[in-house]
Amino acid sequence: MFSPASRYGIAGATLALWALTACGTSSGGGDNPTTAPTTTQAAAKDKGPQCIGEAPADGVHVLRGGGFRLPGGGGVQYAAATADGTSRTATLRDGAGYGAGQQQWTVKPGSRLTVSGHAYTVRQVCSYRVVLEPKDAKDKAALAAAPESMEFAGGAADNALCFTTNRAVLAAASKSFPAKGQPLSLLDNGSVKQLPTGPSLTVSYVDTAAGTAGLGANCAGVPVAIYKDVSVGDTVEFSGVLFEVSGLTEQAVRLTRTSE
Repeated sequence: MFSPASRYGIAGATLALWALTACGTSSGGGDNPTTAPTTTQAAAKDKGPQCIGEAPADGVHVLRGGGFRLPGGGGVQYAAATADGTSRTATLRDGAGYGAGQQQWTVKPGSRLTVSGHAYTVRQVCSYRVVLEPKDAKDKAALAAAPESMEFAGGAADNALCFTTNRAVLAAASKSFPAKGQPLSLLDNGSVKQLPTGPSLTVSYVDTAAGTAGLGANCAGVPVAIYKDVSVGDTVEFSGVLFEVSGLTEQAVRLTRTSE
């Protein structure tokens, strides 16, 4: 097992870069989101609010620290978040995976962006996700399309399972988790929880002294979520399902499901 003060980053694949233009303020470069800090320090407490805006039922969920492949060959990452107690913004980075020299923008609900010629509107910004809504009906249909198979194969072949709004896929992923109110334990010993629809969940570190942990998910060769420095009470999301961090030990991180 890892020692309490040890931190290990979750390795992510570096993918090709795609052009991204957006309404919002450019904030320059950024640190590699797939690498956790190497020193132990108290995590800065998010001042909230937890979410701003409303998420449409067919919205694209881009999870904190992770990336999402979009129709047309583009991708976007949720690189960083800012909250001051009354408002919340998110830093989005172009491409589904980290690469040197990428541009990034600060957005809020209502911001519009274009990824590889495809238009999206930011509908919700949360501490744990950003929700985008495609403008074009063809893009909505592409994201909601049923996969050829519900069995994951590995790599880019799983795009239709990993980067989707298809209700059957999300329902299958949901059924692989405990029911609402029930716990899920992720072991801090290098083990991986593999979901039937592709995503794999891991614990990158547990620091019991600071009361924090790092959680991650990978799918189709992309880090789709990297939650750094989460503590008890924080919300995380995997495959459309919400959890609250309910316990941290040297051996495991315990999550309690909070959504249906």
